[in-house]
Formats: sequence, C-alpha cells, structure tokens
Amino acid sequence: MKFARLGPIGHEKPAVLDDGTYFDLSTIAPDIDGKFLSTGGPAAARAALLAGDLPKLEHAESLRIGAPISRPSAVICIGMNYAAHAAESGALPPEIPIMFLKTPNTVVGPNDTVEIPPTSTKTDWEVELGVVIGRRAAYLASPAESIRHIAGFVAANDLSERDFQMNVSGGQWSKGKCAPGFNPTGPWLVTPDEVEYQNLALRSWVNGEPRQNSSTADQIFSVDFVIWHLSQYLTLEPGDLVLTGTPEGVALSGRFPYLAAGDTCEIEIAGLGRQRQSFVPASIERHQNA
Repeated sequence: MKFARLGPIGHEKPAVLDDGTYFDLSTIAPDIDGKFLSTGGPAAARAALLAGDLPKLEHAESLRIGAPISRPSAVICIGMNYAAHAAESGALPPEIPIMFLKTPNTVVGPNDTVEIPPTSTKTDWEVELGVVIGRRAAYLASPAESIRHIAGFVAANDLSERDFQMNVSGGQWSKGKCAPGFNPTGPWLVTPDEVEYQNLALRSWVNGEPRQNSSTADQIFSVDFVIWHLSQYLTLEPGDLVLTGTPEGVALSGRFPYLAAGDTCEIEIAGLGRQRQSFVPASIERHQNA
C-alpha cells in the first residue's frame, strides 16, 4: 500500500493511493503517525479499501503533498553507507555504522520550497532510502528480526550544509543536518510487501542535470543490519524515521557546485516516488516571528 498526507502544512489529511486514486483515511485515523502504524492502522486501511468503504479524497490532484508521516519522535541517520560516497568524502568505508541525528522539524513535504540558511555556502543534496518504524525495536536478537519492526519505506533528501557539518561541528555532524526543511520526505510511505528494499534504484538531479545514480544493493550495511544495530544502542519508536545513507554524486565530492538560491533539486527512488525542491534564501524574520 501507498500512504500519503495531502493538504496545507499542519492540516494534512491521511490518504491511501490505489491505482492512481487517493482515498480519504480520515474515517480510519486522524493522521499517519506512530499510533496508526503500531495499532493495526495499515491493516484496517487495507480492509476498508477492499470493502469500498473509503471515500475518494476530493481535489487530491490540486492539494499540496505533505510528508507521508507526521512529525516523528526521532530522525536517525546513517553516514557513509556506500563505499563510493565514503571515497568521494575522503574517508575509508566505515567498519561499523556511523550514526547521527536530524531534528524532527526538518521533515517536510517532498516538493516544499527549501530555504538555504543565511550563512550557508555549501548546501548539498543526498538521495536516501528512509525506513519508517512500525513497531518498537529494542535489543533485537538478529538482523532477521528487523523487518517485523518496519512499517514501510520512503524517499528522502538528507540535505546537508557541509561547512556546518565539517568545519564548525566540534566533531559532530548534526549542525549541518538540522536547518528547517532539510529533510524533504515522500511522496509516499510504501509498505514492505511492495518494496524490494535491498535492490532499489536511487537517482538525483540538480537543475535537470544528473548527479547520483546508484542502488541500495550497494549499501555497506543492509537495511536489516542497520535497524538491528541501532536497536542495540537506542529504542526505535513507531513512526520514527531512519535514513540509510547516500550514494556518490554529491557536491562534497568537488565535482559539482553546491546548491544556491534559484536552483532546483530532484530525487527519485524506484517505487517510492519522485520529489522536487526549489531553493530560496532563508527569511530570518519569518522564522523569528513564526
């Protein structure tokens, strides 16, 4: 199944996409969140859809597409999980997963406009497979258990400010990862039965020019291993988002310019959809008065 959230920011309606038509899930649940995912929401939605009990979402084609999950309690990220990306970053492939965090308020719609931070000089793109947790995961016994805790998969753009990340970080990466809007997510949350998640094509473009072109088959640490590994050190809650790393082809490589106001970035993951962001200067006054 493909779940989505459509509508203005803060007023998104939960929906399911079936054969090109969006159906309103408001009668099943108020939102697509940890509670929905962990208490049988997807099964209830499937049954209602098959029974013909879900109304079509009116004017869906004209609605903004929000992130397909409401704000998670945590966004956990894995760094340098593709050997070629580690190499273009000037590092050896890691022997154990590298973990860092993004703040939950970075999660925005897949096509929302993104503001470049006022002092940014090195805003970068990163297409990534995102994993949405559907059942609490703590101290899993083996990677084989991971899939039982996964609600589905999303496309995500792990936007990064490399100067903040590398040079003013104090040794931690998260300063370069947490600007508002730095995690466009979606358009859909796709359930595991529809996703061959360890063999998905990932691509990105800037201003229409190709950048990244790889596959999750090239990951150093598989999705199952990542979820198991993280569960040994923290508890993953329903609705949490785990980003599993980006392949080569980013501006950090030195082969491409960094993003600037007026640029557009597109990312796509096979079966999970495509997204497109336009970049503009940050409005300090808007953020201070929000």
